[in-house]
Amino acid sequence: MDLSLLIIQALNGVQLGLLLFLVASGLTLVFGILDFVNLAHGSLYMLGAFICASLTFLFGNFLWAVLVALPLTGGIGYLVERFVARPLYARNHLDHVLGTFGLILVLDTLAHLIWGPAGIAVPLPHWLDGQIALTETLVIPSFRLLIIAAGLAAAAGLFWLVNYTRLGMLIRAGASNRTMVSALGIDIQTLFALVFALGAMLAGLAGMLIAPITEASIGMGNSIIITAFVVIIVGGIGSMKGAFIAALLIGLIDTMGRSFLDDIFKLAMSPEAAETSAPAVSAMLIYIIMALVLALRPQGLFPPRTR
Repeated sequence: MDLSLLIIQALNGVQLGLLLFLVASGLTLVFGILDFVNLAHGSLYMLGAFICASLTFLFGNFLWAVLVALPLTGGIGYLVERFVARPLYARNHLDHVLGTFGLILVLDTLAHLIWGPAGIAVPLPHWLDGQIALTETLVIPSFRLLIIAAGLAAAAGLFWLVNYTRLGMLIRAGASNRTMVSALGIDIQTLFALVFALGAMLAGLAGMLIAPITEASIGMGNSIIITAFVVIIVGGIGSMKGAFIAALLIGLIDTMGRSFLDDIFKLAMSPEAAETSAPAVSAMLIYIIMALVLALRPQGLFPPRTR
């Protein structure tokens, strides 16, 4: 096994894991704290990518586009909470699923009307469009390192916000006992709207970071939302620590499985059988992990503390 290829794929797995964390952390905030099943969370990921793409062409600068697109995506999340999620809070999870599934169709159609059916490729500045040679045989794209750095910075900022700020204290209190928080005079609806907007910004940031690699396209959030649900189930619903560790685990397993599983299978079967079976098994790996966690530890690997 080539060591350089192993390191490159490990970095790709970390990159995928951090992108999954950005989506899953917002989903954890909304699902774990608000107890609201938001299938349309992936559509906010898609809108973040499209808004960033449009602003990149408007400003001629990808980084400025990201900075402006973040609050815009948060504003869309606030509107979704105010007009779609809030009337459904008192309803059961099936109504949440039906309502947000309808929202997916609406947002996909709006994206089609605004940006057209074709995807939008996002150009990068020259200093981000190159490669960094770590060794003679190990070359890493500059933008992928930026994604890893941005994901780690977002994770650290979210950890600080949730654990060391007054807003984070209110979020944790609202997750534990929203009735008591309301009785203490806290505007719980405004708090929930801020949480929803923060989750939208995190999902939008993931879409903005992946758009230069895959392009912004309609429906791009529909696949990642499934993997994000896998992450929060494996990590523990409502646990930021669990979401972070599970996202990295899922990202590495998925990337390494697709890259090296056929070589492992060749140790026990013929090359033809290994090349046939490995892609199918690698596509199922993360769901096998989820099934094992549900069977052995239904609350997740790192469930939130409860009193």
